[in-house]
Amino acid sequence: MNADAFLADLQRKPEVLDRLAVTLTVNPWADVVPPGVERVVFLGMGSSAYAAGVAAARMRSRGLLAVSELASSTVLPQWGPGTLVVAISATGGSVETLDALDRMAASQPGLTFVALTNTADSPIAERCQAVVDLAADTEVGGVACRSYQHTVALLLALELHVLQADTKPLVTSVRKAAAACAHLLDTEPEWRPELAESLLGPAGTHLAAPAHRFSSAQQGALMLREGPRLGAVACETGDWSHVDVYLTKTTDYRLLVFAGSAWESQLAEWTTLRRSIVVGVGGDVPGSQRTVRYPGDEEDDVRLLTEVLVPELIAARAWQAQSS
Repeated sequence: MNADAFLADLQRKPEVLDRLAVTLTVNPWADVVPPGVERVVFLGMGSSAYAAGVAAARMRSRGLLAVSELASSTVLPQWGPGTLVVAISATGGSVETLDALDRMAASQPGLTFVALTNTADSPIAERCQAVVDLAADTEVGGVACRSYQHTVALLLALELHVLQADTKPLVTSVRKAAAACAHLLDTEPEWRPELAESLLGPAGTHLAAPAHRFSSAQQGALMLREGPRLGAVACETGDWSHVDVYLTKTTDYRLLVFAGSAWESQLAEWTTLRRSIVVGVGGDVPGSQRTVRYPGDEEDDVRLLTEVLVPELIAARAWQAQSS
């Protein structure tokens, strides 16, 4: 793992994401998902599981039967034939995911296994009947950043395929996200230093996102832990008032809020009362002292594909500073 290379991976997001948009003009799932699939199980760990959790929730909201499970779980679904199992691993070598595939294949004949990976010649590809390429290029920094973003996009494409819907809206969202990432990268000197000073506190950093984009908070917190090894915790915005609010009374509380939850005003009652530092991303957040906006942030899918770049850049620069 390398801080400078991680930053270089982030800086390539617009280019590589634009290329993915071209690929998505033809849905890559069309050739690998057989007819008759009635249920979807996502398997993964870390960033893969974060993206899958949101994807499964979106699919259920459209009337589809889909779940996301940590591959390390001992209580995986026993749904039998008609089930599509999507195993997600950027490297293709996550040992927990490989183990889950072996267990499900041994206990449930008739499942369809598809690998979603950034590494074609990998153990996960060998264990599955088909492979969908993340097309994120090699992440030389050793951190799953572009591959996380591409996982989100490819799972949105799977949703459209199962619904028999066109990918044109997704292609548009991916292109807008590429432009939004380019904007955040170009304007980084204008917003990142101030946000880093606000968010990197002595008691760590907290990130909140609405349930339908909870993966952004999870991934953002992971980037702060994985690169610069800073304390960071993710929370769903509505649930914040039930689980994280207590820390505003006893700690130097710093919170990044990804905009878009109906429960932000409830959160703001406590952060304002206790003078917590709050930063909003992608929209106006009640009680925030600072806000970062980018083109297209009024569209939810663009937010989902873009917003995590804010904590990623904060993490990259903090990591560089430690390495210098």
